[in-house]
Amino acid sequence: MTFSIVARIEDARMFGIAIASSSPAVAARCVHARAGVGAVATQSLTDPALGPRILDALERGVEAAAALDRAVRATPFGAYRQLAVIGRHGVPVVHSGAQTLGTASAACGTHAAAAGNLLARAEVPAAMVGGFERATGHIGARLLCALRAGLEAGGEVTPVHSAGLLIVRELSWPIVDLRVDWSDADPVAELASIWDRYAPQIEDYVQRAQDPATAPGFQVPGDGAT
Repeated sequence: MTFSIVARIEDARMFGIAIASSSPAVAARCVHARAGVGAVATQSLTDPALGPRILDALERGVEAAAALDRAVRATPFGAYRQLAVIGRHGVPVVHSGAQTLGTASAACGTHAAAAGNLLARAEVPAAMVGGFERATGHIGARLLCALRAGLEAGGEVTPVHSAGLLIVRELSWPIVDLRVDWSDADPVAELASIWDRYAPQIEDYVQRAQDPATAPGFQVPGDGAT
């Protein structure tokens, strides 16, 4: 039903998640990230509350494996959950409970972990991690390469209808939170198109928040910078 990847850049200044699903609005329930802390994907039969719970543990200095284990043991329904976790340090980890939907698998690299359920092929997560590791440039572009690699490796057994991309860094808000909540065509391609439009403006939006007096204008009527 869902395949996703959680990742960080090497110095852990940025964390991100890319996700796709046959369900609507997957990013509204399944992606969780906190600047300077880490990223968590919560999927299969999703419990969104597990994301903040694991991030809280990571923020307290708990390693990813221990934070994941504590969250799973604290819920009576861990068998139904699939979770991918990455923190500032150490290897990322994945939990796929015994009741995870359909064909479920996972793959972990040095700075990324991918997981999926109801997959067309068990190799999908490995293709995603490989896609991320081979890609260059901004973490957002690399995550989208990973998502496309997962889709091309087979994706889900049912058509994908929603996708999302979340990225955080040293700010109190996400620098990227892009979503395609429903598409009958190719939500991964549509998400990539939105990224192409949004990415060149990321720093402008950050500057408008931090120092609007010196930030670039919008070049529209009524904009004082025009």
